[in-house]
Amino acid sequence: QVQLVESGGGLVQTGDSLRLSCAASGRAGSRYAVGWFRQAPGTERRLVAAISWSGENTWYSETVKGRFAISRNNAENTVYLQMNVLKPEDTAVYYCAAALTTAQAVNILTRTSLYYYWGQGTQVTVSS
Repeated sequence: QVQLVESGGGLVQTGDSLRLSCAASGRAGSRYAVGWFRQAPGTERRLVAAISWSGENTWYSETVKGRFAISRNNAENTVYLQMNVLKPEDTAVYYCAAALTTAQAVNILTRTSLYYYWGQGTQVTVSS
């Protein structure tokens, strides 16, 4: 089992940056991929970035590619989402989620049904 806690959200202006953190705890030895999802009011929750357990493979949605960067520090059990050049359309609740897999393939990292453990979410609001 994995417990996840997000932090780092807030209110920023267009063009600003934020770094979200996802702190994990739980059963020792758990190995998991992590995805960052977001959900704006009235929309579905969507995967925007994912990273494999090793950190060697990452994936980004087209809407954030080139602006967001996902990384992880397994020694500190933390995954980060660096968000740059923020836009009003990035406004959403951001969730991190864990999938108990060490797979590297993008088609696995993007299989949203594998993400079983979820954090409570952190609000990101970008004003224009």
